Amino acid sequence: MKKEIHPETFIAKVVCACGAEFLTRSTKKIIKVEICSQCHPFFTGKQKFIDTAGRVEKFQRKYSIPPDNNKK
Repeated sequence: MKKEIHPETFIAKVVCACGAEFLTRSTKKIIKVEICSQCHPFFTGKQKFIDTAGRVEKFQRKYSIPPDNNKK
């Protein structure tokens, strides 16, 4: 490996919006994230839908096919 071309790394503190904290190595000393493994629905098994603009319902209405129009 060439010398003096790699960035300096630190022990970084990762802080999640849910309040969880853990340590890792990074080129930054503090990393702020919005979601982590302690609050992500995939890892916790809890499904959360945060939809303030009604985008999920709008998508479902736009792409849903009524049963009567499904005939061939």
